[in-house]
Amino acid sequence: MNEVLLFARIQDEVGQKSLEADLAGKSIKESKRWVEDNYEVSSLTRTMVAVNEEFAKDDDVIDEGDTVAFIPPVSGG
Repeated sequence: MNEVLLFARIQDEVGQKSLEADLAGKSIKESKRWVEDNYEVSSLTRTMVAVNEEFAKDDDVIDEGDTVAFIPPVSGG
């Protein structure tokens, strides 16, 4: 199982700050698609993902017990 942390608009769209999911063995790209499909969030194409507090690339694979954070681009002034 993996703890999934959600930030900004993703948190708003899902209605939760975090969730538990079995993402072990999935790539970052696959995990983005999983969140989009299961929680009907807006596209995560431009969303950064961190695994265990380090930014990850789309082809990196998530391990059992990893903490995964979805961090969308934020704008403001």
